[in-house]
Amino acid sequence: MEKQYEEEDFLALSGIQHFAYCERQWGIIHIENQWVENVRTVEGKILHERVDDPYFSETRNNVKIVRSVPIKSHTLGLYGVADVVELHLNSAAVAELAEEESLIRYSIVEYKRGKPKSDDRDEVQLCAQAICLEEMLSINIDFGYLYYGQTKHRHRVEFDNCLRKRVRELTEKMHSLYLKGETPQAKYSKQCKNCSLINVCVPEVAKYNKRTNKYLKGLIDDIKNDWSGEPL
Repeated sequence: MEKQYEEEDFLALSGIQHFAYCERQWGIIHIENQWVENVRTVEGKILHERVDDPYFSETRNNVKIVRSVPIKSHTLGLYGVADVVELHLNSAAVAELAEEESLIRYSIVEYKRGKPKSDDRDEVQLCAQAICLEEMLSINIDFGYLYYGQTKHRHRVEFDNCLRKRVRELTEKMHSLYLKGETPQAKYSKQCKNCSLINVCVPEVAKYNKRTNKYLKGLIDDIKNDWSGEPL
């Protein structure tokens, strides 16, 4: 039986994207409650403001579109909001006002600024949203879409077993670190320069600390090798 989290232990679902990108970034935001805006974060916020209307719904060609849908999962211990949930109805379902769930296919859409990433941070966030919706409605969702503001195109994401396993591994580690109140150590890389939190994180320090530790270890090893072991 899967572990069930109590609602007081839920974490923000949006954090799984931060965690997949950089565990330290997630810790600074979600454990230390620090945040800094830059051009990318502002552009992302503006894009979401255009679609996040919890009172908006419409039907287009047998597809009912609902925006800003609250979601949660007790097995993941996450809560959040899905940008768009689509209910694809066949003609019979439309006629019956979609009362028969078997006649409905659900799809989920997440809006992102920019273009598709080289890593899986967006995919794990979308999959986590789908798992929440599956759990809430007792349904199965096989795929969803990421819509990117730069390409203005939907990218289909398959929710296969590999991606679902990745989501659960990430959330388990997030809960473990959050429970301990432990922000992961910095790991300097080229992606750091694009992070709005670079001046809070100061990843260069980790790079220099690694060099310093290596230097000190070398000195200690030299002393051990030179020391005869006899007291002076």
